[in-house]
Amino acid sequence: MTTTLPTTNRTVTADWSQRPTTPEGWVARAHEAAASIAEGAAERDQTHRTPHAEVQTIKDAGLATLLGPIEHGGGGQEWPTAYKVVRAVGAADGSIGQLLGDHYTWCWLPRMVGTAEQIERIERDAALGNWFFGCALNPRDADVVGHDQGDRVVLNGQKSFCTGIKVSDHAVLEGVLDSGDHVIGVVPTDQPGIVYHDNWDNMGQRLTDSGGVTIRDVEVPWEDALGFTDKTFEPSTYMTMNIPIGQLLFANLWLGVANGALNAAIEYTQGKRGWGGYDRTVDEPRVQDTIGGLAAKIWAAEAFADQVALEALPLHRDRLAVTPQMRGEHKVRTAAVKAMADEVALDVTARIFEVTGARSTSNHFGFDRFWRNVRTHTLHHPVAYQRREVGVFRLSGEIPEPGRYS
Repeated sequence: MTTTLPTTNRTVTADWSQRPTTPEGWVARAHEAAASIAEGAAERDQTHRTPHAEVQTIKDAGLATLLGPIEHGGGGQEWPTAYKVVRAVGAADGSIGQLLGDHYTWCWLPRMVGTAEQIERIERDAALGNWFFGCALNPRDADVVGHDQGDRVVLNGQKSFCTGIKVSDHAVLEGVLDSGDHVIGVVPTDQPGIVYHDNWDNMGQRLTDSGGVTIRDVEVPWEDALGFTDKTFEPSTYMTMNIPIGQLLFANLWLGVANGALNAAIEYTQGKRGWGGYDRTVDEPRVQDTIGGLAAKIWAAEAFADQVALEALPLHRDRLAVTPQMRGEHKVRTAAVKAMADEVALDVTARIFEVTGARSTSNHFGFDRFWRNVRTHTLHHPVAYQRREVGVFRLSGEIPEPGRYS
């Protein structure tokens, strides 16, 4: 596939007919897709338009199947590459970066929870079908109920938050059985039993359409109930890796948005008249100092995030060997990354106006969207609890107990 990608200064024709074969190639592909997604991002944010076209760009670029098996058309990549891809797309549009990051979580879910047969089958079908995933799993809601109906589980209930349902091919749903066990299934989104409420009206991450959803008589065949064999669930330590994976995805998304804000500020200042006797804004020492300081913070946080992602590779490559101690120590490291990214992203997205000036606050530019996006998304899981985990570990060596947010 050959796609024309408009960028700020020129038009680049990208040949997407061949898949990259290296991590570097995939990150470069992500930047190509991001250049297209960046076009019209401010206008999309203001009009709250569902990002069908942008998700299709992700799929056309091959990024949706980045983690899928090569033999079925996937990219065969690992998590360090996926995090960098999310960072690149997040710089273009925070909402699309979140959708992609969540999608990668659900692509990987069979490996965290599923049986060997489910892993092989679902990953094959997702890669061959170029599926894009959404979910309705918010754990703070009253749970969706699942009833055993012989060869299937039937789900009913509501979730006040879901992400990506409107733009997805398949959705990850969770219910609670009469036994108290949680059951998770992957189902086609285009069915009458999944009713999106169209009530996402938040100040940031507007294009994620993360509003409520009603689930009515949605069927999950027992063979698709992840991790169940003969209706019995087999737990493992690796299944609790969803939280540290998610924390690194969040952190890289925020750093991507921070990069997008800094890039927008740098581009805006080009050719602008300076203050304090300087002909150009870019020659002002105060501007150089601010941009330099913000860039240094982003680079340092990115380096830390990349290092922690690499540290986790042995855990992902040998899932059955993961121990609670290994998982716990990695979780503490991801908590530290998340805490740093939270602080850096909020600082960068707020302080770009110090160099762009009063005229840049016009709604025409939409520069406030960067701060609104990270402010909205960083509130999902209070960062204070992440800093506390790091503090407890450093003080006593105690690792966090796996839970919904830890």
